[in-house]
Amino acid sequence: MASDALYIDDRITISGWELTEQFVLAGGPGGQNVNKVSTAVQLFFNVANSPSLNDRVKANAIRLAGRRLSKDGVLMIEASRFRSQDRNREDARERLKELILQAAKPPPPPRKKTKPTKGSVERRLKEKSGRSEVKKMRGRPGGGD
Repeated sequence: MASDALYIDDRITISGWELTEQFVLAGGPGGQNVNKVSTAVQLFFNVANSPSLNDRVKANAIRLAGRRLSKDGVLMIEASRFRSQDRNREDARERLKELILQAAKPPPPPRKKTKPTKGSVERRLKEKSGRSEVKKMRGRPGGGD
């Protein structure tokens, strides 16, 4: 169990009881240390049932999580980048924080419809008629008499 709360920003803080950590053996380089010490961290966070997040942030986080999310709505972040357990733990918490911050971003403003300028309309029509003339010239000489 992760005991300390995870501060995301001034509006979002995830309580310590919502986060669960599990330490597992990491693969890759590291010699005997890898074989003996459980340095990799699996951080679990139930996104779907979290009271810390509002519905919009939950929906965005679920969309961003992708394959890291289980069918029950539990997000698992695995960190094994570093050789020490503490650094991997901080790395996993930082990655969760980045995901929640990304999910909490406000939606982009809606696109405002604009009309094309008079000059751009004239240029487009002039180019169209020019192409039309080029294609007319491709026909057989003498017309169709």
